Amino acid sequence: LRLWPPSPAGHNRWSKVRNVKGPRDTQRSRLFQRLAAMLRVAARRGGPDPALNPQLANVVEQCRAKNMPKASIESAIHGAEKLVAASRLLYEARGPGGWVLLLEVLTDNPRRSQHDVRLILTRHGGTMADGARHSFEQKGVVRVGPRDLGGRPISLEAALEAALEAGAQDVGPDEEEEEEEEEPALKFICEASALRTVRERLEASGLRPLSAAIEYLPRDRVALPEATREQAERLLRALGDCPDVVRLYHNLQ
Repeated sequence: LRLWPPSPAGHNRWSKVRNVKGPRDTQRSRLFQRLAAMLRVAARRGGPDPALNPQLANVVEQCRAKNMPKASIESAIHGAEKLVAASRLLYEARGPGGWVLLLEVLTDNPRRSQHDVRLILTRHGGTMADGARHSFEQKGVVRVGPRDLGGRPISLEAALEAALEAGAQDVGPDEEEEEEEEEPALKFICEASALRTVRERLEASGLRPLSAAIEYLPRDRVALPEATREQAERLLRALGDCPDVVRLYHNLQ
């Protein structure tokens, strides 16, 4: 088990790039649109009851953590029957300076989405690149609120103890999802196969899970010179604005 220290400012800057997209109301609207699409796909594949559909339950949990209105969540789930068949794809790419990224795409038109993503990459010095996924490994990620079910702040020492008891491998502050006015959540890392068990044990210990999902985590991180960092930042912002991209993973330091 490992407790990683807070990341240096440079990493936090990169982590937040995709969240810097203009006014907060526009950002929230885009987030809710993507979450609604994920709800509809999960409900169509496994049924509209979260109790019987683990994938849907995970997305609902993410929606609640992002304060998506209950009516919007229910509307998206009930709208699954009208959903045009959609595909969830993983694109591999390389950015300027040699760093790599993975893009989770949800689309009803794969050809259009691939064209749009390829165009964005080309405009900002990137390219599609087979094999980029080998720079990442799939892990279970459980995000937990900074306060326990009783409203008390969770110290890193308490988080470490909870991780040991739950069977997690790593734990630390989740700077990727941190918003400026909020306390950072905690991120527990585990084997993908243990995700559900770790989440349940963390909740049983009095913590408040916000989401639980299998994600791609970088094996190593890449540092870039200032000029290339600025170009990479523009690329991440442009990809974050692409409506079909529901998740970005990269290995920038």
